[in-house]
Amino acid sequence: MSVGQGYECDSRTADAESLFSKRQYAALTGRTRGADDVIAYHLRQSFVPGEVTPEEANRIGCELAKRFTDGNHAFIACTHIDKYHIHNHIIWNSMSLDCTRKFRNFWGNTRAVRRLNDTLCIENGLSIVENPKYHGKSYNKWLGDRVKPSNRELLRVAIDTALAQKPAYFDALLKLLQDAGYEIKPGKIPALRGKNQKRFIRLDTLGNGYSEAELRAVLSGEKAHQPRKKIVWPAPDKKVNLLVDIQAKIRARKGVGYERWAKVFNLKQMAQTLNYLTEHNLLEYNALVAKAASATARYNELSAQIKAAEKRLAAIAVLKTQIINYAKTRDTYVAYRKAGYSKKFLAGHEGDILLHKAAKKVFDELGVKKLPTVKSLQAEYAALLAEKKVTYADYRKARDEMKEILTVKANVDHLLGTGRREAEKEKEHGQR
Repeated sequence: MSVGQGYECDSRTADAESLFSKRQYAALTGRTRGADDVIAYHLRQSFVPGEVTPEEANRIGCELAKRFTDGNHAFIACTHIDKYHIHNHIIWNSMSLDCTRKFRNFWGNTRAVRRLNDTLCIENGLSIVENPKYHGKSYNKWLGDRVKPSNRELLRVAIDTALAQKPAYFDALLKLLQDAGYEIKPGKIPALRGKNQKRFIRLDTLGNGYSEAELRAVLSGEKAHQPRKKIVWPAPDKKVNLLVDIQAKIRARKGVGYERWAKVFNLKQMAQTLNYLTEHNLLEYNALVAKAASATARYNELSAQIKAAEKRLAAIAVLKTQIINYAKTRDTYVAYRKAGYSKKFLAGHEGDILLHKAAKKVFDELGVKKLPTVKSLQAEYAALLAEKKVTYADYRKARDEMKEILTVKANVDHLLGTGRREAEKEKEHGQR
């Protein structure tokens, strides 16, 4: 499943339009290139899971392409949700809109795209990759501190903690690590194993500063120890989460450990739920219901506004592109008609004729009888886009507020048994 839209082109005929613009470029400039000529460029843009909706990702992808090309190149932006992370595929025509220039891939363009992408993400309140390295690395390493630390990282932290107690000699350091729960395996190169480790980890595999020789030098005062970057655990989620139905989980054969965790989790969530109700003066159930209904209605209203604006923006983009294509290929199609729809003429001008027919088909589908001017469409597009940007900020806020209030209400219903009673009433009503 994907979401996509085009700029100054129709995604259904983008390939034909690209080839047409290439021929226009050759006709206008007299410059041609061989089979190695670049017709289009491809860019991928990914987002942190859970931060954006497909529609938001597509909007940001379109903005990235438009700013990077200064709006001088047609492009299509397609948003894919087939992976854990939402990502965009952006493809732009190498020919400029007026078919007089080409896009030139320049030295350092990767850095330029990254900076522009970071700017857009910051403008929209999204995460960015800080201090990126320009070599490929695994997804887990890219996530950095947000993933669970490895056993080697934990061992390095344990060694740092033990060194802070200033042991006098190496065996004393090992004794402190043993007291911290590590099993020591003596030998030519000492190795250690934590409680949850399957294998021993040798000191010489921990990186700079953690080999036996380096640790002995630190203990003797010959050098200072430089700890690795400390582990930063994810901040606790302060948002209210749904309560766990402990009995249902136990029936599903969850263990005793799960039951203990769930009870503690539920206590914390009920405390956060109560804090929310107090802070928002929602101590009466009817007030909570009204607030939840109001938040849902507001979210649905803004969502409908955005969808309507996006639908019209897409229609304008298609219509504008087809008007331009229609005007460019009109003389060719008139000549084709005068030639009695000759197959020979068609073979020599197939690209132009296909574009003309596609434009006419779009006009018929949209029910357009009198073609508007491109200038009026551009003005309407700009006004709608500005309005949509303002609405998006309110939409994001309304979405978060609705999620939170509905979660609080669900927790209250769970405590009071309201949801179960309503379900039973509906069942009895259905049986009647």
